[in-house]
Amino acid sequence: MEPRTSLSASGLLVTSAIVAACMASGALSAEPESCAKVRMAEPGWNDLAFTTGTAAVVLDALGYQTTTDLLGVEIIYKSLQTGDLDVFLGYWDPAMITYYTPYKDDGSVVTLRQNLEGAKYTFAVPRYVYEAGVKDFADLAKFSDKFEKTMYGIEPGSNQLMLDVIKDPKFALDGWEVVESSEVGMLTQVQRKVDAKEFVVFQGWAPHPMNTHFDLEYLTGGDAYFGPDFGAATVSTQIRKGYDTECPNVAAFLKNLSFTVDYENQGMDKLMNEGMDPKDAGKAMLATNPALLDTWLAGVTTLDGKPGLEAVKAALGL
Repeated sequence: MEPRTSLSASGLLVTSAIVAACMASGALSAEPESCAKVRMAEPGWNDLAFTTGTAAVVLDALGYQTTTDLLGVEIIYKSLQTGDLDVFLGYWDPAMITYYTPYKDDGSVVTLRQNLEGAKYTFAVPRYVYEAGVKDFADLAKFSDKFEKTMYGIEPGSNQLMLDVIKDPKFALDGWEVVESSEVGMLTQVQRKVDAKEFVVFQGWAPHPMNTHFDLEYLTGGDAYFGPDFGAATVSTQIRKGYDTECPNVAAFLKNLSFTVDYENQGMDKLMNEGMDPKDAGKAMLATNPALLDTWLAGVTTLDGKPGLEAVKAALGL
C-alpha cells in the first residue's frame, strides 16, 4: 500500500525550519491580545497593596499592561462578577467570607490558589512580658496593675473583639479599657512602652512590619473570639469566572504566585516605614530574592510567547 503523502528530505527541512521559527518568535504560544490588560484591585490594606504591586511588577515585565484600583471589598467582588476586574489577590479567610459567599454560590468568582498561610490576628505582648508570665488571655488579670488595666487597639469600630474579651467574665478583666486611636497611634504607644520596658498588650496581626520591628509573642486562649491557632487565617488569589481559560498564561503565573509571612512583613515595611509605593517595594524585594522568580515563572511566557523568566530578569536588571 502506498502512503497517502510523502515529503522529501528538503521538504522536511523546510517544514522544520518554519516550525522552529514560529516557536522562536512565540507565534505558537502567545497570549490572546484580549489578555494584554490585566485589571486588579485591592482594598487599601498594606499587605494586599504590596502583593498586588509585586504581581503588577512581574506582569508588566512580561509585557502586560496592569491596572490596580483601590476599592472596597464589596465593590471588588461585584466588579469581578460583572467582568470589570480580572484578579483579586486578597481573599482573607475567614475575615472576608461573608463578602465572598454570594459570588462563590453563583460561581462568578473563583478561588485559584492560596497565596499565603500563617496569617494571624489576636492579642500580642512584647517578649519580656511573655517571659514574665503573660502567655494566655487568662494571665492578663494576674498582672492588671502592671498593664494599668489598659489594652491598645486600632481605629474605633475595629476593636469589637477586644471589647468583647473585656466583657467576658471568665477573663476577670472588669475595669479594663481599650485605648482606640489608629494603627500608627497604637504602635507609637507600644514603642513607648517597649522603650521603657513596661507591660503592654495590644492588637497584633501578621503579616505586618510590627512582627520584625518588635520582639513580640501572641497569646493563646482567645480561640472563642479570634479563632484557633492565634486567629489563623489564609489569603487566596481569586479571579472572575472563565479568566483562567481566556488568559491561561496569566493564570499560570497566578497559580505559581505565593508569599510567606516574613516576605510580606519586609515588603510592607518598605511601604510603611520607607515610603515606597507598592511597585517599588515589589521590585526592591525581588532584587534581594530573585530566586522566587524561578518558581513564579515556571511554565510562564511573555505576552508574545517568549520565555518569561529571562524577560523578567532582564527587565528588572537581575
